[in-house]
Amino acid sequence: MTETPGPDEERYHGLNGDILVWNPVTQRRHELTSMGIRVTRETLKVQLKMSGQESFLQLPYHQAILNDRIPLSIGGGIGQSRTYMYLLRTAHLGEVSVSVWPERLKTICAERNIRVLE
Repeated sequence: MTETPGPDEERYHGLNGDILVWNPVTQRRHELTSMGIRVTRETLKVQLKMSGQESFLQLPYHQAILNDRIPLSIGGGIGQSRTYMYLLRTAHLGEVSVSVWPERLKTICAERNIRVLE
């Protein structure tokens, strides 16, 4: 995430609206949402430089951001599977979401009595 200067030279990491809760099963923080402004004129330049894609600055969408012709986009939302994990008190995303899981992960989960859905 792109650093953002704050008051008194403090450094922040962009505008964000995440909702974090404590997960009693994993004994860790648990992110239910991921929301915030995804790009500004300044962060667009930094992100494209970091990824070696500065040529994208010439594209119409990027030009529109750079020249304030479109509003900034806000992205994110509630992670349904993560919310299910929290409500159902599960330890792994695979207990509430079907996917193709690597054999190593399935073995680790099985050793811990965690049944992943396939």
